[in-house]
Amino acid sequence: MSDRRVEVLRGEQLTLEVLPEVGASVLNLRAASGRPVLRPVELGSVETSSQCASFTLIPFSNRVRDAKFVFGGREIQLRPNTKDGLAQHGDVRNRPWHAERVDNTHLRCTFDSREFADVNWPWAFTAGIEYRLHGPHLDMTLTLTNEDTTDMPAGMGLHPYFARVQPDLTGVDPTLTVGAELIYDTDERVLTVGAARELHADEDYRAPTPVGSREINMTYTAWDGVARLDWGARALTVTADNVYSHLVVFTAPDGSLALEPVSHATDAFNLAAQGVPGVDMRVLSPGQTLAGTVRLTLEGDW
Repeated sequence: MSDRRVEVLRGEQLTLEVLPEVGASVLNLRAASGRPVLRPVELGSVETSSQCASFTLIPFSNRVRDAKFVFGGREIQLRPNTKDGLAQHGDVRNRPWHAERVDNTHLRCTFDSREFADVNWPWAFTAGIEYRLHGPHLDMTLTLTNEDTTDMPAGMGLHPYFARVQPDLTGVDPTLTVGAELIYDTDERVLTVGAARELHADEDYRAPTPVGSREINMTYTAWDGVARLDWGARALTVTADNVYSHLVVFTAPDGSLALEPVSHATDAFNLAAQGVPGVDMRVLSPGQTLAGTVRLTLEGDW
């Protein structure tokens, strides 16, 4: 993988590395000091987007139960891509995207499913992601457009892994704040099993709370679009447009923390077909576009 092209954006306070050939995924995001904002990644260790610092979820996020669902009166069968028979994380994150360098701080990447005969989705679609650095901010703007002739179920999201360990702050675990009021119960395959419910005490991050040794893999909703990590000496805020109505929080095995703004609940296509409220499955008519921006902002001594 070390021969892959890396697009590097440099701003006054941030440096971003992107791999267009691997789903336009983020390889690294660092502060001007060199400190990692997302988990640090060596190019040579990247086999798929799963080893990257962040990747894109399109045309749906997270998991689809048994890789199938009913839409428009017909059963849609996808190819399973997990060992437990699910379809997971869409079908763009490991494919090559076209990259256009706008300037030193702005990269535009596009994807067209019609260029690939084996796309694991029965509708034609296009997608885009734009990365922009400005001041202490990274803006990531996603678009998803239905290019087919019939309505298409749709969803999107981003899957960034944040570096919890700061090399100069030994032993400091950041507090996490998530402005969300509801959460979903899940089964043994981390699939949603019903409507969202109120938070239990150990799931509530509306006030700043250390993650500590907890293992988390949950989807929150009734979310105000803001999540924050705070080390005391520095902090990081995630701000998402309203289209990202859900947030997945995942403590990764490598010690990083995934905070994933997504547009729908896990397995929303099946839940919507069952009449479960609030899961936010989107339906795009031909030519219609779903779009939204996620902003990362550095605060303090980075």
